[in-house]
Amino acid sequence: MKRLTMTLVAVASVVLVSGCGAATPENSAEPGAAGLTPVTVGAIPIGDVAPLHLGLAEGFFEDEGIDLSIETISGGAVAVPGVVSGSFDFAFGNTVSLMVAQDKGLDLKYVTNGTTSTGSSDADFAGVVVMDDSAIETATDLEGKTVSSNNLSNIGDTSIRTAVDNAGGDGASLTFVEVAFPNALAALETGQIDAALILEPFLTPALQNGARVVSWNYAETHENLDIGGYFTTGDVIKDSPELVASFAAAMNRSLEYAQEHPAEVRTAIGTYTEIPADVLDQITLPRFTTEFDRDAAAVLGAAAVKYGTISQAPDLDALLPS
Repeated sequence: MKRLTMTLVAVASVVLVSGCGAATPENSAEPGAAGLTPVTVGAIPIGDVAPLHLGLAEGFFEDEGIDLSIETISGGAVAVPGVVSGSFDFAFGNTVSLMVAQDKGLDLKYVTNGTTSTGSSDADFAGVVVMDDSAIETATDLEGKTVSSNNLSNIGDTSIRTAVDNAGGDGASLTFVEVAFPNALAALETGQIDAALILEPFLTPALQNGARVVSWNYAETHENLDIGGYFTTGDVIKDSPELVASFAAAMNRSLEYAQEHPAEVRTAIGTYTEIPADVLDQITLPRFTTEFDRDAAAVLGAAAVKYGTISQAPDLDALLPS
């Protein structure tokens, strides 16, 4: 198991693509490099956000008049307060985190999609992982077990509970603890948890070192499940419509380019993680689409209500781009 732990420690080292200074919506109006508008985006260092990094490298944001900076965060639960406080102009966040924010009265809205499940029951870019010698074989075997997710009350635990229910088990019986993706396998190795949610590019190294997947929770929740996207506040949308339109145009161009150029997506992931090139060649990539699937979002919202993550069905018209 030492090899597995050492691999994930190496994977966890993240290289920031751009500067550390965080812009605010107020100072974003000030001219940046070569007259560009400075924009800061909070993004978790996983495969989901490769189009953002790829779009920066390809000059798509510069084409829209944006001087883009990317700040590393741990998940949607960090992205939301970062955007609300003005530390980030935009951020990548999972759909349940945005539903929770809306449920608490925060005025946040997606401006573009970000990442979507492959829809495959054989391989996705996220899975519930156990050690190879675990007695857990299927999603229903997760009943009563302790499972990790990178943030609690978000798309991880909600989709895992749903996958267990869909397999005929009791998703409500699971206990969740918060463990960052790079640390999840070490927590499994030491017996702190029974199973762990792992996303690419951390998933493939784990599987190569003897771990195995017992549930493809995203695909098992809905084949077209959108995992997250890029959002901002209602005030930014109202006060800076041209900036929002420019960011959305650059981001959508980045998503389309990423879907058409998977090899370049893998290269981009290597710029903000220390994943070896031979591993990057083997990771499973998500789908990158510009449109949200509202049926999938409704399924996820209903599950979030069922498990008490939110108090009522989300207003998808207020949450998703029109």
